[in-house]
Amino acid sequence: MPVPDPSLPTIFVVDDDDAVRASVVNLLESDGHHVRPFACARTFLALALPQGPACLVLDMHMPALDGLNVVAELARVDAGIPVIFLTRFGSIPLSVQAMKAGAIEFLTKPVQPEQLLDAVRTALDGDTARLAQRRELADLRQRHASLTPRERETMELVIGGLLNKQVADAMGISEIMAKTHKRKVMEKMQARSLPDLVRDCERLQIMSTRHR
Repeated sequence: MPVPDPSLPTIFVVDDDDAVRASVVNLLESDGHHVRPFACARTFLALALPQGPACLVLDMHMPALDGLNVVAELARVDAGIPVIFLTRFGSIPLSVQAMKAGAIEFLTKPVQPEQLLDAVRTALDGDTARLAQRRELADLRQRHASLTPRERETMELVIGGLLNKQVADAMGISEIMAKTHKRKVMEKMQARSLPDLVRDCERLQIMSTRHR
């Protein structure tokens, strides 16, 4: 059997009921998804989650470790995987509790096939976007790390709205050198304009340095 591409979306199904688990797996696989089923929540939690998009279809009521405990553990390790709860005993207080725990959907068994498929598609779309944002932020941090101390100082002055001459005065350098630092900052940060640079700094939570 070929090994699935780890970058492809994966759906984890955790349910101690063999019949329900098999039914959910069959439904998801028939829709073209890569599915990994687990009868035991602890076995799932011991797993290294994939690098690609994923979501978890999780039974709310299981022995030893229930669904809320699983979600709490995922939050503790900052897993970020979206969760769809399944339960035979749905209630408004329980659904509210599930949503507060971070679930994106709360479905009652026997779940309607299209309802589950829609929830899974929404979860995978959301996780794909989350991972893309995480990769973009990691790339942005690498670009910032490539700046020299002088270039970082220049950037913090520039995003504060200072002109080249004001930057030069604040740093005690020539205006030509200030322009050179600014150009290198723009190149290394891959910013096409000053507003782009300001947005990048906001994402990095870098504050501007005001000229005194």
